[in-house]
Amino acid sequence: MHLTHPVYWSTQDNRKHTEFNFSHMFFSNNVRVAFVLGHFRSIISASRFNLKYRCCSWHRPHFFSRTFCKIPMAESAKKAAAIAAVNNHVKNKQVVGIGSGSTIVYAVECLAERVKKENLCLQCVPTSFQARQLIINNNLNLSDLEKTPCLLFYTLTLGCLTQEKIVAYNAETFIVIADYRKDSKQLGEKWKKGVPIEVIAMAYKPVMKKIESLLGGQAVLRMAQAKAGPVVTDNGNLIVDWKFDKVPSSWQDVNQALMMIPGVVDTGLFIKMAKKVYFGMEDGSVSERG
Repeated sequence: MHLTHPVYWSTQDNRKHTEFNFSHMFFSNNVRVAFVLGHFRSIISASRFNLKYRCCSWHRPHFFSRTFCKIPMAESAKKAAAIAAVNNHVKNKQVVGIGSGSTIVYAVECLAERVKKENLCLQCVPTSFQARQLIINNNLNLSDLEKTPCLLFYTLTLGCLTQEKIVAYNAETFIVIADYRKDSKQLGEKWKKGVPIEVIAMAYKPVMKKIESLLGGQAVLRMAQAKAGPVVTDNGNLIVDWKFDKVPSSWQDVNQALMMIPGVVDTGLFIKMAKKVYFGMEDGSVSERG
């Protein structure tokens, strides 16, 4: 494509910070069960992106293809992973946990299509307000933890980690769904934005100080982008992001140390919990692990 006045595209996705690379922790065979599907708080598909443009007077050929086309590739990868996971694991008369994140949208859409075409009877347990709305908007049956989930389709969002971990822990099978950008051998290899920690509001200052004294690095209160003030979780708590200086030798020890601090509700470390991970790849294929 040759543009005399190249068009600059940008998204209004103010929640990209929610795309935490937790899936790195899910690759142990020592797993419980669930489904991890992308990041629910990110805008999901090209058709859903709020796009704006501005024209420049200078000439730069092929600018459009080098910038805008990167977005659909990742979204296509998320969709491929979600469809593969749903088709491989969902059966009639199951209770399915619905995680949070952008990829989960594709999974729920696939679930809804299968329910309609195959007349499946499914019960869906949400892990967040957004997941609940997804279930309702797709005309799926809304349930809760009084019925134990057989599966959990999950995508970590960093803002719903406590409810997500509760459902993941109680699921029989935990399955992670993500795109190729989340694939790494060790947590911290690619992700540099820190570990999310849900904290009771009155304790956030002493908790931050204790984290830094125990583990080093920097603890930062996460601020909202669509409103003034900090991010507030579905439970009415705050999120502190611990930005580590170097990758810890044992994430399990880190998780235990964090959980021992009074005021900490839970962490975004899902250690040895996933049974299987689906990665949508750049070429359209799906890579499975676990």
